[in-house]
Amino acid sequence: MTPEFSVVIPTIGRASLQRLLTALQATPQPVPQCVVLVDDRPGDVTPLRIDTTLPVQALRSGGRGPAAARNVGWRAVRTPWVAFVDDDVIPARGWFAALAADLAAADASGAAGSQGVIDVPRPTGRRSTDDERRTEALADAQWITADMAYRRAALVAAGGFDERFPRAYREDADLALRITEAGRQIVPGSRRCTHPVAPATWASSVRAQIGNRDNALMRRKHGPYWRTRVGEGPGRTRGHAATTAAASIALGSMVVRRRKTAAAAAAVWTALTADFTARRFWRGPHTSAELARMLVTSVLIPPVAVAHRLAGEWAFRSARRDPPLAVLLDRDDTIIVDEPYLNDPAGVRPVPGAARALRQLRDRGLLLAVVTNQSGVAKGLISPEQLEAVNARVDAMLGPFDSWQVCVHDAADGCACRKPEPGMVLAAAESLGVDAGRCVLIGDTGGDVNAALAARARAVLVPTDRTLRHEIAEARSRAAVAASLEQAVALVLRECR
Repeated sequence: MTPEFSVVIPTIGRASLQRLLTALQATPQPVPQCVVLVDDRPGDVTPLRIDTTLPVQALRSGGRGPAAARNVGWRAVRTPWVAFVDDDVIPARGWFAALAADLAAADASGAAGSQGVIDVPRPTGRRSTDDERRTEALADAQWITADMAYRRAALVAAGGFDERFPRAYREDADLALRITEAGRQIVPGSRRCTHPVAPATWASSVRAQIGNRDNALMRRKHGPYWRTRVGEGPGRTRGHAATTAAASIALGSMVVRRRKTAAAAAAVWTALTADFTARRFWRGPHTSAELARMLVTSVLIPPVAVAHRLAGEWAFRSARRDPPLAVLLDRDDTIIVDEPYLNDPAGVRPVPGAARALRQLRDRGLLLAVVTNQSGVAKGLISPEQLEAVNARVDAMLGPFDSWQVCVHDAADGCACRKPEPGMVLAAAESLGVDAGRCVLIGDTGGDVNAALAARARAVLVPTDRTLRHEIAEARSRAAVAASLEQAVALVLRECR
């Protein structure tokens, strides 16, 4: 039996996207339930122009990087399997059929993921350049999302791709490492894609050093031996640090006129730089142009790499391994001023600072949902239509929210959704495609706190004049308490670093 699957393609609108879709369209059945194109171009841009008969759904992720784009894509589908391909790969003929066979095999083995084969064309008649070798490494990498499929349930359990990785490459290794650390297996598949080598300039290898910031986050999350666990060598961080230190000492000693120290440090720098240059040049084309490029970039790379690594170490000095992914918000007295049994959209008034606080959460990439008790419907004080109109007004003023969960029952109805029961929290997590443990609920009552904790979510209480004293005392010992919505959001954002 063919497993149901969807395909997610993050894109920045490159011309290669149409080539990819044409190649997929030419492959035989089975066709995926949906092909999700996630446009990650920032700002207001014209819609993507594509020509395909595939069942395509287009979404936007706002220029937040490939990790965020992939999260937007897989959370929009409900198929048991989600396949990810980059917008510049070229799938082999019959890729859909090969994918289906790979997923069936993964299903049979109970695996959480299936890795496709990545072919990188090598130049003929000469050795590969430094930039070409960087792309060629994809063919031997352990986990590459240029062609990778995961069970959707495994993505939910792992929290999806970590959006703190704004660039490609480390976000896929991080996700795979978290899934395998949880005891799940990723198996190799037989489907194949070709990954072309992108054009490069003299500065490409220097610009690539920004990836050292992501390496700092990998070390923070997975420890000092993370490279070994993702199937890589030791890297050159120590060598770059030694080279940069020698250069700094030489320059500093020259300033204070300590000539012997400066000469010794300069000799060390020269030796390290010459060794780095020779290693890079020996592996590539033996031409004068390549030698010149290796000399210049080998001088620049160590200090640039060290600067990016230090910036990453500082930025992620207190990074959590599993930061919050979603914020659930009570409605009345949390994001809007409470008007008892509000049935008129004209009466919707956001609490002070609500718009700015919610914008901060969205800018950070957090998903937002409203979870609200509305017993006025059960009491006959609000009609369902009036409630819908009020919520639409809230959504227009402070949204859009990614999910709305509303309980219309009264306290005596014994439902499982009304807070302090966890039903709405669990439903919101399911709707958003996140584990409840990665959610934070912000509310103004003990019922909000209890509902969150019963669902294994975290909670922040923002008391009002109507919050009971014992609820505040209990929240201080079991959750967190903030003086305002803005302060509550600051607490959440602090955990997202």
